[in-house]
Amino acid sequence: MMTLQIVVLTVLMFFVVVTVHEWGHYYFAKRAGILVREFAIGFGPKLFAYKRDETMFTLRLLPLGGYARMAGEDPELDPIQPGQTIAVRLSDAGVVKKIFLDQLDNRRNVVIGEIEWIDIEERMQIRLNVDGETQHLEVDRKADIVTRGQELQVAPKDRQFRSKSVGKRALAIFAGPLMNFVLAFVLFLIYVQVAGVPDEKATGVEVSSVVAGTPAASAGLQEGDVVQSIDGQPVQGELSTVTQLINASGGQPVEMSVQRGGESLQIPVTPKMVKTEDGREVLQVGIALSQLKRTASFTETFQFAGESFKNGSTAILDALRKLVFERFDINQLAGPVGTLQATGQIASQGIDQMILWTALVSINLGIFNLLPIPMLDGSRLIFLGIEAIRRRPIDPNKEGIVHFVGFGLIFLLMIAVTYNDILRIIRG
Repeated sequence: MMTLQIVVLTVLMFFVVVTVHEWGHYYFAKRAGILVREFAIGFGPKLFAYKRDETMFTLRLLPLGGYARMAGEDPELDPIQPGQTIAVRLSDAGVVKKIFLDQLDNRRNVVIGEIEWIDIEERMQIRLNVDGETQHLEVDRKADIVTRGQELQVAPKDRQFRSKSVGKRALAIFAGPLMNFVLAFVLFLIYVQVAGVPDEKATGVEVSSVVAGTPAASAGLQEGDVVQSIDGQPVQGELSTVTQLINASGGQPVEMSVQRGGESLQIPVTPKMVKTEDGREVLQVGIALSQLKRTASFTETFQFAGESFKNGSTAILDALRKLVFERFDINQLAGPVGTLQATGQIASQGIDQMILWTALVSINLGIFNLLPIPMLDGSRLIFLGIEAIRRRPIDPNKEGIVHFVGFGLIFLLMIAVTYNDILRIIRG
């Protein structure tokens, strides 16, 4: 598969998985009445921005994640204080629609004055001294604060993240990983409908690939052939039976009964002794086999999806456990480059394998985000748990510092993993 195609597929996969994750945060935050300032896919410079209602939807340069920025989740602006000179733009009804904090002389159609009193969280009012005269002004609940070329919508207290109950905040945070798990389950459902399930009544096994330069290739076996018997012994749809019969040949020629496009063929093949990676010598002919499939029933589809989700989650959790409690090995981790390489290998196997891979990546992202690492959803849930126990919130500035440090550590780890991925590819 071409490198450009692999890159596009990988970016598309990340886009789907990350968008679903952030949509979970966004949807449940909106349901709780929280102002979501930005829905971003990627980090770094903006490539595309579109504002709908109160939220700016952005696509950013580095496809390494995303975020749903909620008002009041982290410290945003320095407080606007009495004694500060500002400019305000009023609606026809005399309500403040914009508040300018800088470049006041360059603003047009504004009223400039010194703040005597301000409350833009609860009472939504400003008392402004304009040329020695006090003006009492109402502030629109969706007014914008403009500073340093940026616009930030005011966030009344009841629209802020920290004003909501611990339960609503926890749901808005947990919803990201939850949506990844839902996506993975849906993809497993799609996969089993596309790929099917093993046909118990099958009398043969399918040749899924033939290795060039092997006895099978020389004998003329082709991908898609259905092997029904070897030396007259039926394989009964079991992959292990083929292996056993080839090993039992002792290296002597065997005759494979094959179905190819409705035609029955007898193909003689001489197995060859091959040394495996663990040093064992086995007889092989150079084919990969797969069971014949049939369309899954409704019940089988959900059973498969449930089992696949359970097995995938267990495997990822077990790998994390070994990584943390046994021996940390950076070679067990894969960054964007490693994922790109794996995606290329998997995509070449067909759309069904790509669906399966995307489901596993989605589970991985969901579990990873629930780890108690600063900046991730897991650590934010822990802070909320502490708040629930203490019955008072943790200082947002202190929590922000913890998340900032966590972001730095994860960024450094990502650089190290990416560097290791590149070295692994170079070394082959």
